[in-house]
Amino acid sequence: MPFQNPRKITVDTNAIDALPDSVAAAAFRRLVKHLQHRHDAQNIDLMGLSGFCRNCLADWIIEGGFEGDKAAAREVIHGLPAAEWKARYQTEATPEQLARMDESLKKNAGHS
Repeated sequence: MPFQNPRKITVDTNAIDALPDSVAAAAFRRLVKHLQHRHDAQNIDLMGLSGFCRNCLADWIIEGGFEGDKAAAREVIHGLPAAEWKARYQTEATPEQLARMDESLKKNAGHS
């Protein structure tokens, strides 16, 4: 029989907004550095699983006030120019990966 916790745990989904900016920034930097290290984690697979990828993170830093353009933001996130990252690490997306991405993106509707 699996463990059953007798206490009901509720999660405040708005708790992220209560984090100090320094804590959120440290977590974000760690995520980006992790993705810069994990070249095997393809953007198409990230999109298929979670509905976001490195390019989304670049868009989000622009929305957050980054003063550079899209190319500069992608370079910050990828750790090198996006075209160079693609040439070195990106593989051709399979029809299955594209289908998973399409399904995953449908789950993003209305969420930002």
